[in-house]
Amino acid sequence: MQDNKTYTRFSESDIENFKPEMKVGLLATASKQGLPHLTLISTLQACSATGLFWGQFSEGISKNNIHENPHTGFLIMTLDRNLWRGKARFTHTSRTGAEFDLLNNTPMFRYNAYFGVHTVYYMDLVSQTGKQPLPMGGILQAAVKTMIARTLAGKGGEKEVINGFTRRLIDKMTNLKFLAYVDADGYPFIIPVIQAQTAGTDRIIFASSVYGDDLKSIAKGSTVALFGMSFEMQTVVLRGAYQGISSVGGVRCGSMEVDWVYNPMPPKPGQVYPLKKLEAITSF
Repeated sequence: MQDNKTYTRFSESDIENFKPEMKVGLLATASKQGLPHLTLISTLQACSATGLFWGQFSEGISKNNIHENPHTGFLIMTLDRNLWRGKARFTHTSRTGAEFDLLNNTPMFRYNAYFGVHTVYYMDLVSQTGKQPLPMGGILQAAVKTMIARTLAGKGGEKEVINGFTRRLIDKMTNLKFLAYVDADGYPFIIPVIQAQTAGTDRIIFASSVYGDDLKSIAKGSTVALFGMSFEMQTVVLRGAYQGISSVGGVRCGSMEVDWVYNPMPPKPGQVYPLKKLEAITSF
């Protein structure tokens, strides 16, 4: 995390801002091997000035990671384009209690005939940035710079690591994209990279003119994860090696070489690349 002012508590206004269902909540986790992962958690909110909670209704990598490695990062962005980023430590789960009842009585789950929240996860706040407006002017400028750079970045590798669906999702300028890495203190941290676009079939680039100080904090060669999301709730997660910041066609850009792609969308989340070999079912 860059050396900006951080806080160890949420204010009353922070807590109120986190309550609406209609927001972007992201959770960054890391496996016990230190591989970062990003998950959309719309139920993420504060339960106190020093605590957060969220509800689980489906299975996935993040739930496995958090039991193996309690260090997490989070991002909450409200509809007015204000965001909070921070770090938290997972402490415990519960299948009863006030937060369990609260989540299951929201319209999304109360009237859902197929699933509800079955487990609530609790986390202790470590640090958070406080309310920050999303710098839309800077992001638009960075997106234009990225478009210029990608035309000069080359075709990349020969393997189609990033398929057509993923390229279209990442390249659409209005879609949301976020990068996560594991900081020196062992906690994941999330950086908005809405300007990110594909460069060939195995590379993502993003002009570093916005959130540049955060991007400089990522060690070259470290593993990063990128989360892409459309407003139709289509999502994808990519992972690969961060290549640092360099000049691409005269534009200073960060980049990652993608070697892993994951579909987090229900009803069947799963790895997209590398392709998994299908095995016949021989016992029933």
